[in-house]
Amino acid sequence: MKALILNIDDKLWENTRGFELEEVPIPDFDPKKDAKKVLIKVHYTGICGSDRSVWNRETFKDVIFNSLHKEKKKMRVLGHEFVGEIIEVGNDVEEKFDLHKGQVISSESHLFCGRCYFCKHGQSNICENELIMGVSIDGCFAEYVKLPAYVLWPTNTKKIRKEVAAIQEPFGNAVHAASKVSLQGKTVAIFGCGSIGQFLILLAKTYGATTIIGVDPNEKNRTIAQELGAQYTLSTTNTPYASDKKLYQEIRNLTNGRGVDVSFEMSGFNASVNNALQNTSRGGDIILFGLKSGDFTIQHFDSIILDGKNLHGVIGREIFASWFTTQQLLENSENKIQKKIFNVMLNEGNETIIPIDNFSKVKIEELFHKHPKIIIKW
Repeated sequence: MKALILNIDDKLWENTRGFELEEVPIPDFDPKKDAKKVLIKVHYTGICGSDRSVWNRETFKDVIFNSLHKEKKKMRVLGHEFVGEIIEVGNDVEEKFDLHKGQVISSESHLFCGRCYFCKHGQSNICENELIMGVSIDGCFAEYVKLPAYVLWPTNTKKIRKEVAAIQEPFGNAVHAASKVSLQGKTVAIFGCGSIGQFLILLAKTYGATTIIGVDPNEKNRTIAQELGAQYTLSTTNTPYASDKKLYQEIRNLTNGRGVDVSFEMSGFNASVNNALQNTSRGGDIILFGLKSGDFTIQHFDSIILDGKNLHGVIGREIFASWFTTQQLLENSENKIQKKIFNVMLNEGNETIIPIDNFSKVKIEELFHKHPKIIIKW
């Protein structure tokens, strides 16, 4: 089968980039041995911000290579956002999980153990024994993927078109982030208007935010942010770590000198984190979602405490609460969220949905600069 893979020695990590399209074996499937698993034919996969980070060799190096060493493998099939069809089921799947051949499903990407302290306290998204699809186990950037049935999410494609169903997982990230604090009547700033930041604009509007400010250095992202409902879009200057003084003044001018009630930091860059911290009002909330490896420098650390600001770290989705909310939001045609995702974010499929046979590193890198979300059709 065709698959997008990482197949390098760990010593070459910093000197390479991208994914390789290669033929690899279809996962073995034995209904008795794989009693609680399924084999899935993949239809569409989404390239996530974290996939782009792997493409650029910015994060997940240790997790990938430690897991490959443990499995005694040299190749990792990447990817964790998808929609597909079940084509084989283990002997226990239909009875214990109510899943069957021919069913269209998406999937949670965090494979949780169900036994650790956090899982037993309803926090399976931070399971201490978790495996991440496409990072610490083989993922879905392939024609077929084998997964445990307990992480699958049945999807009604009469209500959610497949191209959007493929990105329920990252939409669920935005749902989780937006659930941390009430947005009703709040002034909200989103620092980093890539795909998940754009989902957050749709959610903030739906959840009653009165003012939405999108911040991004990329002009295309700012244009999309406006089309999705941000009243204001601001640029920012990239620096190694320091916050943007011009941006600070612009946001103060828009908020009567106070700063915003809620900041969402979605890019993971050091300067963006400081922008979020410095532009949040006294007593405000900062939701931290963007992810980069390494140490960060925090400006004016004392202001976080002296101004009573609240920091919230968000990883993944609340399993499966975020999925239920995602389903309800996407299936509800009145809020027009699904329509805007396809028409605006995905540009009605123009240059954003790429058949796997058309994959090339040069083409994908070109599209990365033009569109916040790219989907592969298998």
